[in-house]
Amino acid sequence: MNRTVIITGANGFVGKNVGKILSQNGFKVTGIVRKGRITFGRTILSKELSESNLSQKIKEADALLHFIGKGEQTVESDYQKINVDLTRNAILLCKQSGIKKIVYISGLGVNSKTTLGYFISKYKAEQEIIHSGLDYTIFRSSYIIGTDDALSQNLQEQIKKGIIMIPGSGNYRIQPIFIGDVAKIIIKSITSKSFSNKILDLVGPQTVRYSQFVKNFVGRRTRIKKIDFEEAFHDALHNNGYFGIDDLSILVGDYIGDHKKLETLAKMRFTRYKEVLKSRSLS
Repeated sequence: MNRTVIITGANGFVGKNVGKILSQNGFKVTGIVRKGRITFGRTILSKELSESNLSQKIKEADALLHFIGKGEQTVESDYQKINVDLTRNAILLCKQSGIKKIVYISGLGVNSKTTLGYFISKYKAEQEIIHSGLDYTIFRSSYIIGTDDALSQNLQEQIKKGIIMIPGSGNYRIQPIFIGDVAKIIIKSITSKSFSNKILDLVGPQTVRYSQFVKNFVGRRTRIKKIDFEEAFHDALHNNGYFGIDDLSILVGDYIGDHKKLETLAKMRFTRYKEVLKSRSLS
């Protein structure tokens, strides 16, 4: 396609998988990372997306895919710094470089009435993009799954311990979407005007209760135990267990998106989550 795309956070799960597929489809890919190198294109090192010479290195690319994000915070690295301030830097970088399109992955459940710290930071980042004057596509994502995704890694770690814990009832729902489908949609968001200035739910074709997803993931090889939600929350407060406070809040939030709208725009077949678990040897 002879298009040039810049990816921030290019060595993260989403960045590296989307970058590889873009490269395989004829895109020239430049990855901006804090450290390390990417294997599917040119690598640029940057800590804050604000170095004085950075804009010249990516001048007039077709799009910037802003995949830097943080799902937990510490005293040294909080949501404001990573999710909001770096998004502001990414926007300025686009303007300095002559890049007119930005694609951003937000979170399913983000809205103006949220009280969850993670969602507040994502909403603020969205607002920075919406009011930037750039052409944008914002994807509010459910759990993106594939080899080495965060949810699968969490479950694999529990499998090694011989037991998987489900906080509370497990009846809350998720809409997992395959990383390969995400890459195809992002290609469309870069190349199709129908994705211009849109906020879309990035969700798969199936809604599944978390307890059922876990059963499908592990099969019969691992014992599953439901634990009291108060116990899970206590562990999260003390940085124990497999879930952070915001992880739990997002899980039990039971956030469901509009897959039909995404399917209508994308005009593609979506992968069902059991196919992903089977083909990626996740179950």
